[in-house]
Amino acid sequence: MAIPRIAVTMGDPAGVGPEIIAKAAQRLKDRIEAGELALVVTGSGHRLAAACAGLGIAQPFAAVSADTPREALPPCALVEVGPDASAIVPGKVSAIAGESAYQAIAAGVRMAMGGLVDAICTAPINKEALNLAGHHYSGHTELLADLTAARNSVMMLAHGNMRVSHVCTHVALRDVPKRLTPERLRQVVELTADALNRLGIARPRIGIAALNPHAGENGLFGREDIDITAPTVEDLRRAGHDVTGPVPGDTIFVKLRAGQFDAVVAMYHDQGHIPVKLLGFSVDPTTGEWQALSGVNVTLGLPIIRTSVDHGTAFDIAGKGIASEQSLLEAIDYAVQLAQGSDRTAPSP
Repeated sequence: MAIPRIAVTMGDPAGVGPEIIAKAAQRLKDRIEAGELALVVTGSGHRLAAACAGLGIAQPFAAVSADTPREALPPCALVEVGPDASAIVPGKVSAIAGESAYQAIAAGVRMAMGGLVDAICTAPINKEALNLAGHHYSGHTELLADLTAARNSVMMLAHGNMRVSHVCTHVALRDVPKRLTPERLRQVVELTADALNRLGIARPRIGIAALNPHAGENGLFGREDIDITAPTVEDLRRAGHDVTGPVPGDTIFVKLRAGQFDAVVAMYHDQGHIPVKLLGFSVDPTTGEWQALSGVNVTLGLPIIRTSVDHGTAFDIAGKGIASEQSLLEAIDYAVQLAQGSDRTAPSP
């Protein structure tokens, strides 16, 4: 493929998005100058310039319009979208910031759908600000599915060899059992396997987490694992997938970390997020402060490639120059790998 070009959406400009984008661009400078990578930031030029000034680094992005032909895009481009951001205060929730975040995402999606970029990588949004702006979504995953007209999408988190996809995410716990259907489980496994193929894993081993403690204990703690998960796993095996389950949730992630699986399918948000974030967040044992954040969020099942940081807007440290860009760097690398993998796995014409 040509030089991989990734759109980086700023997210909420009152959060750490502008800062981590500026830091990531600085870290990626040599690769960009060597022609190995190109970036297009969508969002507020004002907030990006402020972040660069606060960090004492030159603003490397050249302003372009959203419809600039791909071949005319500079290696570091900025597509200015959204309302006037001069009144936005770092760390403060506002409808203006929420609207800016929405428009940055929408612009990135349009560019990806139009082939101007190979993937999008999103900085974090604030759900309250997004809703204050009139965009009523529970998160990035749902918003992206709407913007791309995707009927079914899957969230996958990744930190090293810890790759975890989810049957459902932003729903109340009481609604989780009804979301576990043979069709949904099969879809999550197939999308996860496809993503792993694109990452270079030819025959991925996928573990399926149990919904209930001890996989239901022969029906004592619920029958979903017995009546839904187990027969679906057998169907998937017959279809050629290397799947195992249901495996109790208190042991399956230990097996994943030990390399017995290439990915795990979790049943709900916290079941999958807790083990990945526990390992991905580095904490100073003396001060108790976070030192670095590592991990990537990937949305599967979209007509475009989308990766994201695995952390929030961090309003408490926004504008202070201390946010870590590590997760964004990993998300950009994941986007590049998936884009290159799509080329490798695409059928011949």
